[in-house]
Amino acid sequence: MEKEDPEGYDDIKLGISRCLLGDRVRYDGQHKRDPFLVDTLGLFVSYVPVCPEVECGLPVPRESMRLVGDPERPRLITAKTHKDLTDHMTSWCGRRLDELETENLCGFIFRKDSPSSGLYKVRVYNEAGMPGRTGTGIFARAFTERFPLIPVEEDGRLNDPRLREHFIEQIFSMKRWRELTAKKKGAGNIVKFHTKNKMLILSHSQDHYRRMGKLVASGKSVSLEELYQAYEQLFTAALKLRTTHKKHINVLMHIMGYFKNDLSADEKKELLEIMEQYRMELIPLIVPIILLNHYVRKYDKTYLKQQTYLNPHPLALKLRNHA
Repeated sequence: MEKEDPEGYDDIKLGISRCLLGDRVRYDGQHKRDPFLVDTLGLFVSYVPVCPEVECGLPVPRESMRLVGDPERPRLITAKTHKDLTDHMTSWCGRRLDELETENLCGFIFRKDSPSSGLYKVRVYNEAGMPGRTGTGIFARAFTERFPLIPVEEDGRLNDPRLREHFIEQIFSMKRWRELTAKKKGAGNIVKFHTKNKMLILSHSQDHYRRMGKLVASGKSVSLEELYQAYEQLFTAALKLRTTHKKHINVLMHIMGYFKNDLSADEKKELLEIMEQYRMELIPLIVPIILLNHYVRKYDKTYLKQQTYLNPHPLALKLRNHA
């Protein structure tokens, strides 16, 4: 299959641990190819592969490594010869992050459990040689510290349908934001962006939406640079918060309010019944979303047509089929 170009998103760049693409770069000469990332999500994004061990000069195959010491700042030690590779890896990280800064990444997918690339609960060994799942890989930590606003996730967690939808929603939202910032800066552009993303933001955090609204309303009192920076921080912070059935129901009801003078009694009854079925987790989110999109077209609701919440990512990814 050829790469898709949904809604003009022809260049969504994601960093990714190289082994997840099927390259045999692991310490044992094997790979960890992920079919969803390669065969499905790969149709909609361009990957920038990274293998810290190989790129910093280590061979394939090679001696395995582990994190040792303070979980906040562990050392990277080879398992058998106890060679300390921390400084070597850290030096490489600085150079590689400089290169990645030019890639305009919209997200990064790390390999779980890796002492270089694991994002969560990586084993860190204490002085007695006992492991605790308390660490973050050397490169993964350096990346998140350098680029705190870029969405990140690891392959294992993406097997959870809700975490998968959450992360992919973030990367498509980041791409929209990047497209906005590529244009000439203007307070009016922020207003339009905020308007289009109203329902999406509300599905994550009403508090953040109110704060962002106040920021946009007071935009003339700060410089455009400050306005854009402050808005980006609030926008990414909001999207990091998980959605829930309750949050979605609130947004769905809010959208339904735009049809109060349009829906017939039967249409209103059907929509309320479907929302209740979703609230009870009997059907997935995609069902009320499809019905609402039908009414948006039927009753020609211009304001709702532009809401990213109703179409945040390609239907072909089937992300809301399980949410």
